[in-house]
Amino acid sequence: MTHASTQLFPVILPVSDADQRLHGRDKVKALSRLARTALMTSCEKSGLYLDAFPKNEKRVPIPVGGVYWSLTHKSDMVGGVASLLPVGMDLETIRPVNDALLAKVADDSEWQLVDGDRQRAFFRFWTAKEAVLKAVGKGMVGLSRCRVVAIADDARMTLTYEETRWPVAHFWLGGHVAALTTHHLDVFWTPPRR
Repeated sequence: MTHASTQLFPVILPVSDADQRLHGRDKVKALSRLARTALMTSCEKSGLYLDAFPKNEKRVPIPVGGVYWSLTHKSDMVGGVASLLPVGMDLETIRPVNDALLAKVADDSEWQLVDGDRQRAFFRFWTAKEAVLKAVGKGMVGLSRCRVVAIADDARMTLTYEETRWPVAHFWLGGHVAALTTHHLDVFWTPPRR
């Protein structure tokens, strides 16, 4: 028996080689379809039900029957999660970024929390902030109000958005990192299988 009120089941799925070769709208449709499959698998694992995926005029997911949901996709991986609490999930491919982007995602006080590789930390910060902004229904315009305030370890950190604390879990998979707002719930990641 699953406990949707105490557990989260984020699901990450690989994108097929054929879908990775698609371009434009065809690729967007394929990634969206697969991300919804990940979301439906999350629903099944958590005992939740979604029969629609409505979004508001800003393209922010709207809860359905008390079920919140979040999708994320990259060209080779997608993810989805359902929850009884506002939830956000993001996935990024780790790659080199320039100093200007490092400065854009975090200020000096946030960077002081980092011991080690700022390139790797950048993707933790970026995905965590995007996950929180998805959970609160804001786009990247809210980035400056979203701040990293504590780093527990390589898989957990805490952010604030307008004085509300948001615990975030990270999951590392190859050259990718995923972030999920957790509300301190138990998280059971379903990683991709090729």
